[in-house]
Amino acid sequence: MRHRSAVLLMLLVTLLWSSAGAVSRHLDSARGFEVTFWRSAFNALALTLLLPMLRGRDYWREALPRLRRSPAVLGSGLCWAVMYTAFMLALTMTGVANVLVTMALGPLLTALFARVFLRQRLAPRTWVAIWIASAGIAWMFASEMRAGAHAWLGMGVALAVPVAAASNWTLLQARAGDGATDLLPAVWLGAMLSALATLPLAWPFAASGHDLLLLAGLGVFQLAVPCLIVVRLTRVLPAAEVALLALMEVLLGVLWAWLIAGEAPSPAALLGGVMVLAALIGNELLGAWRRPAAPTSGEMSL
Repeated sequence: MRHRSAVLLMLLVTLLWSSAGAVSRHLDSARGFEVTFWRSAFNALALTLLLPMLRGRDYWREALPRLRRSPAVLGSGLCWAVMYTAFMLALTMTGVANVLVTMALGPLLTALFARVFLRQRLAPRTWVAIWIASAGIAWMFASEMRAGAHAWLGMGVALAVPVAAASNWTLLQARAGDGATDLLPAVWLGAMLSALATLPLAWPFAASGHDLLLLAGLGVFQLAVPCLIVVRLTRVLPAAEVALLALMEVLLGVLWAWLIAGEAPSPAALLGGVMVLAALIGNELLGAWRRPAAPTSGEMSL
């Protein structure tokens, strides 16, 4: 896969990911842990059916024994579970912009993790892009924090998402060249762990048929499909670039919540979003202009 194709696919992934906030605002009666349970359960069901379609009908018979013996798959599965669970819980506790702004700390954390654990060097322009994006996020964060203690709690839960995401992208990158390790089951494992962990707290169920339809759509098209794509993309794109491109979810998610759910962001959120978008586009344009035909393996040429 060419780099440009991988970038376009990653932008499609962020488009699918960004739908969660707006869709969750149209639920009738499902709240809190029940929202997380149903989304994760539908995600696990979709992956149970999709993976054999992609890898052959005997996929699970061969994959499950390897799954139990692979620390990388278990670690990645735990990261996915934290991401799935914390994200939806945070959305039920605070505004969409608050959650997505907090998640946008992911690129900085991913770059730091890749530098510490993978010994990967980042191009100077990527560090500049990360710090500009982080400054925009900090501006948004300071404004949204005036909403009160409840916003603090929701954003505290949301903070688990970029930490788990940075850990996951770094782990996926470390295993990207290892053809013997199939990390696709980790996406399924994360969904199963998230559903099992939230099931006792979700009972008794209150979701309507309308809620179940929306949550099924989130489980399949907002989680299962894009998460399978992003695992494949980590074989082409460096971890820090995956995390930086994922910032588009922040802007799109706030936009959809504004246009579809009527949840308007503050002026500070809009200004911060412009800074994030400028950093993302600038990094990609400079990368396309300066990228050599064969990047050196020792440096992340983003």
